[in-house]
Amino acid sequence: MAQTALLTGSYGGLGTVLARIHASRGGNLILVGRSQEKLDAQAAELRQQCGVTVHTIAADLSRADEVEKVYTTVKANGWSVDYLMNNAGFGGQGDFACERSMEQDMSMIAVNIEAPTRLAKLFLPDFIERGRGKVLNVSSTAATMPGPLQAVYYATKAYLTSWSNALWRELQDTGVTVTALMPGAMQTGFVNAGGLADTALFAHAVSPDEVALAGYEAMLRGDLNVTAGLPGWQRPMMALASLFPKKAMLDFVYNQQVSGSAH
Repeated sequence: MAQTALLTGSYGGLGTVLARIHASRGGNLILVGRSQEKLDAQAAELRQQCGVTVHTIAADLSRADEVEKVYTTVKANGWSVDYLMNNAGFGGQGDFACERSMEQDMSMIAVNIEAPTRLAKLFLPDFIERGRGKVLNVSSTAATMPGPLQAVYYATKAYLTSWSNALWRELQDTGVTVTALMPGAMQTGFVNAGGLADTALFAHAVSPDEVALAGYEAMLRGDLNVTAGLPGWQRPMMALASLFPKKAMLDFVYNQQVSGSAH
């Protein structure tokens, strides 16, 4: 039987690839994003290419009532959700106190933390009652360290990974799993939207294709965490991160994220 995935942030970067992978395997989709026009275009393409059923829900996930609307729309239409893929999220470069606005960072917390938490709170009881279901939370390797000049973003991903791991344990023996996908720097719209295009951190960003596939397969297996898409220098750094003196690590991350550091 075809599995239906609800995917947030469906028409940008990693979300586009996740949707394509699921549809190419005969899976149906419920696409969630802010722009109905973009959702309609994506849905039409997936229906034509893969012959699957695709529904759309336009929602601003920075608003709690809009997150609730996603669930109530699913229930009102009698749609069944087998996989919940919390992909929507964004970052943004800048000094927390002097450059980042209150609205920017509060909206980031709402989308990166509150939205996936609310969606899981709504959908997990249904999964548990049914005795099956899979959740993929798109976190980041940023979860493993503080991120000066992206202070709030890194902290949201630390929350997402910690919370996902705790749920993985709580849900043992229910038939439901939660997987955290932890990519490195990727070539997506996230880079330009966050003002990160000219930073050293994203100078060698990788394609989202391999990351999406690794995350999707890990979700199917019910893995705890999966790290994917690390450019060459990030692999040893991530492996040794816990051994570096904290202040030296903070200096390194800071320098990687200074505007113009890519040159």
